[in-house]
Amino acid sequence: MNKIIWLFAAVVLLSGCDSGRVYEDNIDLQDRIWSTPDIKTFDFHIAHSGLHYNLYLNLRNTSEYPHYNIYIRYSLKDSLRKDLKSDLININLFDPKTGFPNGKSSAGDIFEHQQLILDKFTFPDSGKYAMSFQQYMRYDSLPEIISVGLRVEKADSKN
Repeated sequence: MNKIIWLFAAVVLLSGCDSGRVYEDNIDLQDRIWSTPDIKTFDFHIAHSGLHYNLYLNLRNTSEYPHYNIYIRYSLKDSLRKDLKSDLININLFDPKTGFPNGKSSAGDIFEHQQLILDKFTFPDSGKYAMSFQQYMRYDSLPEIISVGLRVEKADSKN
């Protein structure tokens, strides 16, 4: 009987593993405010340069966020801080017509978004990289943003 319980526990634990994830980290924002000069940077390591990777922006906001969207500028740099990719993206946190929140509700009025930034990206070399995010709205202080994060995963990990 003990073997069956241990086997079941092992299956449950292993099924929860995220084998495709290479890196994931989230930074909580103090007082739920993201100011314009507050650039969030994530340093990570790529071991295999020949593979394809998906890079995601993780974002958490409350239902009290005062706009339906958010503009974010991202920048991907190599170990020498050379720009590899950068762009300004627009993410709809709420439906512009209905006002209904997008994203997954994690706890009451908190919503989680995972926005694909780079699809099947190939890093030129193995080594250290940095991805930075900056809110690019017309306000110096953007309220009701809880956290900002980065997820890097092998591109073929989600089938």
